[in-house]
Amino acid sequence: MGGSNLDNGVRALRDQHDHMTQQALADAVGVSRQTIIAIEQGRYSPSLEVALKIAQAFGEPVEQVFWFSRSG
Repeated sequence: MGGSNLDNGVRALRDQHDHMTQQALADAVGVSRQTIIAIEQGRYSPSLEVALKIAQAFGEPVEQVFWFSRSG
């Protein structure tokens, strides 16, 4: 049985929103720029609160920003 990975469209959404910087998103969400980098690279899965805040910053439902992809 394969595991699940949390994928996201954070980078693409930043580009669609006037090329929002990682720092601007971090400030809007209340996390560090390094956290945004790790989320975009798939090295860190955000808490539900952070995921919802990121989605809210883009005006998108959370499932349009984060989704599970099967691996294996």
